[in-house]
Amino acid sequence: MTTATQPRLASLIVPSLRMSLGYAQQLVRDIPAEKFAHLPAKNINHPAWCLGHLAIYAERTLELIGRADLAAPDQRFVEAYKAGTPCVEGPSNLPKEEIVRRFETRWAVVADVLPGVPDERFFTENPMEGRMKELMPTIGAAVIFLVGPHHMMHLGQISTWRRLIGLGSAM
Repeated sequence: MTTATQPRLASLIVPSLRMSLGYAQQLVRDIPAEKFAHLPAKNINHPAWCLGHLAIYAERTLELIGRADLAAPDQRFVEAYKAGTPCVEGPSNLPKEEIVRRFETRWAVVADVLPGVPDERFFTENPMEGRMKELMPTIGAAVIFLVGPHHMMHLGQISTWRRLIGLGSAM
């Protein structure tokens, strides 16, 4: 249990989340809107799918940390970018500006409220089912995955996509 002089576990998670949010901004800032959902090769994910997909999980994270009151799922994002949906080229995707705004604003909510989550919450059983629960049996394990490795996995896909279309490194 933490006291006023001890940092909460979430204080160890938030810097990584904020870093990935900054990296995402760097990756997408110079991508023209008309290229945001372009597929230059088969079997890759474009930035529209990657960021749209990540945006969905801000809501899931809020639910996991006990802040479902702040969750605001958008069914258009869920239907277009949930796990297992195909990454398709072109206008069937939501507009770049809307995807980027949703990703940034919803994850900013998570970053803002995460420091207030009691440590005990992170050690409770993960309510997800199936493989996600098997791999991450606690809420803490699931949250750490969603704000860190999950972000960087899909942001890495955007980095590769940038190189495929000739934009080069965003760093």
